[in-house]
Amino acid sequence: QVLIKVHAAGINPLDTKIAAGGGAHARQPLPAVLGIDLAGTVVERGEGVNDFAPGDEVFGMAGGIGGAQGALAEYIGVDARLIAPKPRSLSMREAAALPLAFITAWEGLVDRANVRAGQQVLIHGGAGGVGQMAVQIAKARGAEVYATGSADSQAFIRELGASAIDYRTQDTDSYVRQYTDGEGFDIVYDTVGGPTLDASFNAVKTYTGHVLCCLGWGQHSLAPLSFRGACYSGAFTLMPLLSCKGREQHGQIVREAAALVESGQLRIKLDQRRFGLEQVNEAFAQVAEGRGAGKTVVDIGIE
Repeated sequence: QVLIKVHAAGINPLDTKIAAGGGAHARQPLPAVLGIDLAGTVVERGEGVNDFAPGDEVFGMAGGIGGAQGALAEYIGVDARLIAPKPRSLSMREAAALPLAFITAWEGLVDRANVRAGQQVLIHGGAGGVGQMAVQIAKARGAEVYATGSADSQAFIRELGASAIDYRTQDTDSYVRQYTDGEGFDIVYDTVGGPTLDASFNAVKTYTGHVLCCLGWGQHSLAPLSFRGACYSGAFTLMPLLSCKGREQHGQIVREAAALVESGQLRIKLDQRRFGLEQVNEAFAQVAEGRGAGKTVVDIGIE
């Protein structure tokens, strides 16, 4: 482990669900110190840790579930396998906004579907936290990217480099015909869940198509997917923290995030309102109610 002085903690919808007594899959008994994402400075390192030294600036998805202390504290001890050096071009606030959303997007698009050049990729919820990471990852790997969103999000989706689809005015059959000549998309990543996952089964390419979802909690008929001979994968980003298996992979993924940031292929949109530890409840309410214009971050040790 390393002991980290926390400078900033990103707030995710899952944090608010746990705080409200939900999110049973996160296995975080209350009362608890919450906060999954962090950025900070290494203060001490334990035996066997060679990759980090006191004074190193780091970031990662490192606690707040499975009974582990979270990032909404001045200090946190974390498994060194889960963190990576913070990109020099990012502030602590920006770095704290990245890990969970980026890891979730990467595990689906890269680890499950091997997104690559020449493919047409559809991201449902392209302006959301995971969605905007997914758009940028797919673009960086050479894919042709489309993303659904509301009318208010169309401009931002286009800024990210995707073709924007207003899901309220255009149905699935319509945009599949318009953009794929009715063939379907090579990859469809659903970050919304519910009926959107059912729509994804009808938007994917026959035989070679791959549907991904990070919110597949409901009950769905697989018949439309089966009739296409396509496949489905779920992304459960919490698994390494809950099981202790695959933690090195999380550390590697946040290193991939840092590399994309440094190459100018990944941007982070922050909400501009500032919260300290004394305003954590206000920060949680903003996220739970969807009032943020970008990722909400709590400042802890930023001087």
